[in-house]
Amino acid sequence: MNENLFASFITPTMMGLPIVMLIIMFPTLLFPSPGRLMTNRLVAMQQWLIHLTTKQMMSIQGQKGQTWTLMLMSLIMFIGSTNLLGLLPHSFTPTTQLSMNMGMAIPLWAGTVVLGFRHKTKASLAHFLPQGTPIPLIPMLVVIETISLFIQPLALAVRLTANITAGHLLIHLIGSATLALMSISMTTALVTFIILILLTILEFAVALIQAYVFTLLVNLYLHDNA
Repeated sequence: MNENLFASFITPTMMGLPIVMLIIMFPTLLFPSPGRLMTNRLVAMQQWLIHLTTKQMMSIQGQKGQTWTLMLMSLIMFIGSTNLLGLLPHSFTPTTQLSMNMGMAIPLWAGTVVLGFRHKTKASLAHFLPQGTPIPLIPMLVVIETISLFIQPLALAVRLTANITAGHLLIHLIGSATLALMSISMTTALVTFIILILLTILEFAVALIQAYVFTLLVNLYLHDNA
């Protein structure tokens, strides 16, 4: 097994041209718009899950926050479907790229911050200085709160990138170990294969959980500012 451990994270190309945009647009095919009155079970289940997630997430939002419903639901569907498709063999997962996750996190975070300063200027400025702060600590706390505000999009992107990348690396390592152990000890290879199956099931759960966590944190940032 001389394959590079990070080969699956290299941006795929076709005839020297990157095809990331095609891969990013592919998950939209998994959510077709029902053109008939009676839909099949798969579409009905998708609609039920979307309705359940929408009801749970947007219940804490006010009138201005409700306008973000379509964007947040599209976000969780995109990240979840992209993460799941990345678990297929010989596939590429765009969410393992920090640049792409930063490209999602920064505009959404900036939108919530701008919304807060526009509609809740006093409340947004009050976050930089907690009530009852001693006067000597005011400059230090303002600097700390400012840093914590600007680190939010980085934390969003790094969390998603690290969790998805770590799962792919573990699957790759345990899969390589299983193949190597087959010629040495079939019993040990069987044990590692069972571990690989359990890890793959766990990664399916992680793929959906990370999509939910990313969208939930954006939703909470919106709730604090809208």
